[in-house]
Amino acid sequence: QVQLVESGGGLAQAGGSLRLSCAASGRTFSNDVMGWFRQAPGKEREFVVATRWSGEPTPYLDSVKGRFTMSRDNAKKTVYLQMNNLKPEDTAVYFCAANKGLLSASSSAYNYWGQGTQVTVSS
Repeated sequence: QVQLVESGGGLAQAGGSLRLSCAASGRTFSNDVMGWFRQAPGKEREFVVATRWSGEPTPYLDSVKGRFTMSRDNAKKTVYLQMNNLKPEDTAVYFCAANKGLLSASSSAYNYWGQGTQVTVSS
């Protein structure tokens, strides 16, 4: 029903920036929810931020407030995560996810997942 394709991960030094993209396809609607999660080695998956296509993003994970920004392009059915002033503790696999209307910080609420993209921050 919904397919998600992520891109934009890679290597960065502390203080650098990356922008992640997630393109959605299939049958999508304005009430659908898109979210960003991340998972570091040996740790649980962590909610970062989410939004409806028709609304504003939720509050951000405390550790990324002021550094990360979620945006969307409804015409392209693409959401973005702009990551500035990166820190080594941001190193993780980043996932986008979707569901059909439940705005939630729980990974179990999301039915559709991208493949994940690795972000590695050095020094």
